[in-house]
Amino acid sequence: MTEEALRCWLALVRLPGVGPRRAVSLLERFGSVCAVFAQPRDSYGGLRLSGEALDRLMRPRWEEVEADLAWLSQPGHGCLTLHDREYPALLREIADPPVLLFTRGDATVLRRKQIAIVGSRNPTAMGERTARRFAAALSRAGLVVTSGLAAGIDAAGHEGALEAGSATVAVFGCGPDRVYPSRHQRLADAIVGSGGVLVSEAPPGTPPSREGFPRRNRIISGLSLGVLVVEAALQSGSLITARQAMEQGREVFAIPGSIFDPLARGCNALIREGAKLVESVPDILEELGALAGFVDRQERLPVVPPADAEAARILAHIAYAPTSVDTLVAATGYTANLIASKLVLLEMEGHVAAAPGGGYCRIK
Repeated sequence: MTEEALRCWLALVRLPGVGPRRAVSLLERFGSVCAVFAQPRDSYGGLRLSGEALDRLMRPRWEEVEADLAWLSQPGHGCLTLHDREYPALLREIADPPVLLFTRGDATVLRRKQIAIVGSRNPTAMGERTARRFAAALSRAGLVVTSGLAAGIDAAGHEGALEAGSATVAVFGCGPDRVYPSRHQRLADAIVGSGGVLVSEAPPGTPPSREGFPRRNRIISGLSLGVLVVEAALQSGSLITARQAMEQGREVFAIPGSIFDPLARGCNALIREGAKLVESVPDILEELGALAGFVDRQERLPVVPPADAEAARILAHIAYAPTSVDTLVAATGYTANLIASKLVLLEMEGHVAAAPGGGYCRIK
């Protein structure tokens, strides 16, 4: 790509009120990105462009483009246009693919087979652990985990992939030069340092906004063969990602939960709508196998029971839904103090996790 063409692509994505579909219409009408900016004003009729967009076509703000070029000149920074051969093939197939992707890290990861993991920003401890374990196992099976770097399940998915020594993809809802939430700066750096990539369709300097995050969700699902929802309330943004995946013809997977758990209602609703109920990694791989040619290489580690006899007895009475200490006292006859000490042991060994309200859930 010539420098002139790159400058025009950067100007195109900064046109006010011109989203991906209208940008594609401009490209199709005039044949090339440079030709888009070389037309008389009356040539843009029928495209329903605002006066501000028409003014910008006549007089692009080249100083903003220069700032973008300065960002792109930094090590590890890059961009992919819709016309580049390296543009992710699956993403190109959606109804409104981004016309340009800004990247930080190894952009070749975007051409690998991906699975999105999304869910609540305020998950339970068990939900976070589930996301990490699925992410690690799916990474070992050859899939790249993709998510949005948000708090909660998104972050747990990225962390699980990193723990497995694999690359992961984080899609931003703001400019590529910003990390949101800011406390995930270290996680973003770890993703790049481990061979992954950070991605955004928004130009550098674009702040986080309420509109930006739903828009980035279509990219998360569009890059992926399927979307796994771990925990989600009925109003969760994760359901937007899942339903966009359905519209894009991608697989949707959901981990079910208790009918009394608000964070399970979104997943249970998706299952009613046709998402595949998932209890294990093979449930996902067998669904994707015909499409992606995967074999299940996940490590099957035996579950080691607690060595402590009292802890083992307590564990036998802990459900996969929250179980209270009072319930355990009634079931075992042990004192509350003894049970509390054994729960600490069981949590350290990874058998249980604390649940909201003071109960405990079994996790293996």
